[in-house]
Amino acid sequence: MRDSKSMKRQKGRSAQGLSAFIVIALIALHGCGGGGGSAPTAVVPPPDPPPIQPAGGPAWNTFGGDAQHTALGGVGTQSLNRIVWQTPVDLAPQYSGTRLLIHYGSPVISQRNTVLIGVKTAAAGSFRIEARAGANGTLLWSEATDYRLPSGNFWTPSYNLTLTTANRVYAPGAGGKLYFRDNVDASSGALQTAVFFGSANYTAATATYDANVFINTPLTSDPAGNIFFGFIVNGANPAGLVSGIARVTANGSGTWVAASLAASSTTIESVAMNSAPALSPDSRTLYVAVSGDRASGRASGFLLALDSATLATRAKIALTDPVTGAPAWINESSTASPMVGPDGDVYFGVLESNVPAHNFRGWLLHFDATLNRNKTPGSFGWDDTPSLVPASMLPSYNGGSAYLLMSMYNNYGGAGTGDGKNRIAIIDPNQSQADSISGNPVMKEILTILGPTPDPWYPSGVTEWCINTAAVDPVTRSVLANSEDGYLYRWDLAGNRFSERIQLTSGLAESYTPTAIGADGAVYAINNAVLFSVGR
Repeated sequence: MRDSKSMKRQKGRSAQGLSAFIVIALIALHGCGGGGGSAPTAVVPPPDPPPIQPAGGPAWNTFGGDAQHTALGGVGTQSLNRIVWQTPVDLAPQYSGTRLLIHYGSPVISQRNTVLIGVKTAAAGSFRIEARAGANGTLLWSEATDYRLPSGNFWTPSYNLTLTTANRVYAPGAGGKLYFRDNVDASSGALQTAVFFGSANYTAATATYDANVFINTPLTSDPAGNIFFGFIVNGANPAGLVSGIARVTANGSGTWVAASLAASSTTIESVAMNSAPALSPDSRTLYVAVSGDRASGRASGFLLALDSATLATRAKIALTDPVTGAPAWINESSTASPMVGPDGDVYFGVLESNVPAHNFRGWLLHFDATLNRNKTPGSFGWDDTPSLVPASMLPSYNGGSAYLLMSMYNNYGGAGTGDGKNRIAIIDPNQSQADSISGNPVMKEILTILGPTPDPWYPSGVTEWCINTAAVDPVTRSVLANSEDGYLYRWDLAGNRFSERIQLTSGLAESYTPTAIGADGAVYAINNAVLFSVGR
C-alpha cells in the first residue's frame, strides 16, 4: 500500500547502480492517472434493509477520523477474529504487473454505524457513493457521481468522502462541485449539489468547468459543517478560477483563494495532491500544503496557516529538508496530510530533497501552531500521516510529552543504505536522538516493532507496512495496521507485540491505505481494492 512501495520494489529487485535506481524510482512514482465519469443517477436501494446499529457510537468523520487527522478512536475495537463482511472499493482495478498503484479513500462511519465509501466503478475513474450497514455490510443506498480524476503523472489519487456532525455526507463531483446527502442512515434521501463558485456560474458553463476544474484533495469538515478542499484548474473559465483552496458552508455558500495568492508566491501552482486540509483544535486555523513546479516531477512548496472563516493567510513556512536545507520534495503520489496535535503543533510528511539519501523515507516535519518555529523532525514522513497516541497508552513511558506519534517506519531495502527492516514506530515529538541514517537529531523512538513476514523480493528484509494513516485504540492500548503481507495486525503497545492478526488477502504490492474504527468497534482495512470489516 504505498507510493514508496513501487520504489522499494524497483530498488529491491535491481542490482544496478544508484543513478539507474533513481531513474527507475522516479518513473515508477509517476505511473498512474486518469479521468472521465458518468452522469449522476440515483440507484434504488434494496427493499427492507436490516435494522441499523443503535445510536451512540463515535463517528469516523473523515480521512484520519477527525479534522485534525489524529486517527484516534473513541471506542474499544473488537477482536480481529474474522472478516465480518467485505465489499470492493474498485470494480476495475488497474494493475501494473503485480502492483496496484492506486490510493483508496478512507471509509467514513456515522454514529449509527452506517459505513460510507467511495467506489471506483470504471478503469478511467468513475465513482459512486455507497452506504452500508456496519453490522453486516448490507447496501442501504447508492448514488453515482460524475467526478473526474485530475490528470498527471502520478498514482491514481484517492476519492474521499467527509461526514459532518449533522450527519450529512459530502463527496467530490465534476467541475469542482460537491454532492451531499442528509441523514445518511436513512435508506432514501435526495442527493444535492453545492458549488463553491456559485451554482448559477456552474450551470451556465457546465462543460467548461467539468473539463477544467478538479477537486484534488480529500474533503475536511469542521464542527459547524463547513467543508474545505483543494482544487486544480487546467484552463480558462468564465469565473476566472485558478488552482486553490475552497470553503463551502452548510448552507451552500462558497469562497475560495488561489494557492499562489495564499502563499504570496508565483511559483506555487496548487494544493498538494491527495493532501487533506487540517484544522486546529479550535477550528479557527486551516493548515494546507501547497506546491509548485509540478511539471518537473520534483514539486516543492509551503505549509500555510489560513483563517478558516475567511481563508486569509495567517502564516506560511517553507517545507525544507532538515539535513540539506534545500526544498523538500512534495511528491504527487503521496497522501501525506497535515496532522494537528492537541497542543496545536503541526506535522507534515515530505520526501528528502536528495533522494535516496534518506533511503526514500523522507521526513516528518514538525512546526508550532503559528508556523514560526521548526521543531525536531521525525525520521519517516514519506506518504504517511502520523497518528496520535496518548502517552497514557504506554505504561512504561516516563517522558514529559502528553502525547506521542505513531508512524510508519519502513527502511526500504536497496534504497540508499536501506536494509529492508521495515518497522512501525511510536516516537516522541519533544525528545530527540541521532538519526541512524543521517546523524541528524530526530524524534526519539519510544517503541519500534519489526514486520513479521520475510520479503520475497529482498533477502533478509521483511514486507513493508502499507498504511497512510493507522487507527489508534486507546481502550485496548493498541494500533491497527496493515502490512504488505496481506494481514491486518493489532500492535499491543503495553507489551510491544502483535497480539492479533488476520489475513485479508495473500498480499499485494499496492499504494498505502487507511485503517478506521467503526461505531461498534469493528476495524476497517483496505487490501487489493477491497474494504474489509473485521471483528468478532
